[in-house]
Amino acid sequence: MKFVFTFIWSFLLITLLNYVVSSVNGVPFDFTLGAIVSVGVALLLFVISKVIPNEPVAHEHH
Repeated sequence: MKFVFTFIWSFLLITLLNYVVSSVNGVPFDFTLGAIVSVGVALLLFVISKVIPNEPVAHEHH
């Protein structure tokens, strides 16, 4: 379920960012570009969550 919500949030946020930036630059809004980039961002978030360890780090006191 977390994968579905990660994709939904990345899709919404990247599409919103795409719309705002295209409006500021005065270029036409391209929906497909935002959808493609949001898939890439979601995959990047999945990879980062697998790389970062979940175990706490033991602190050594000197």
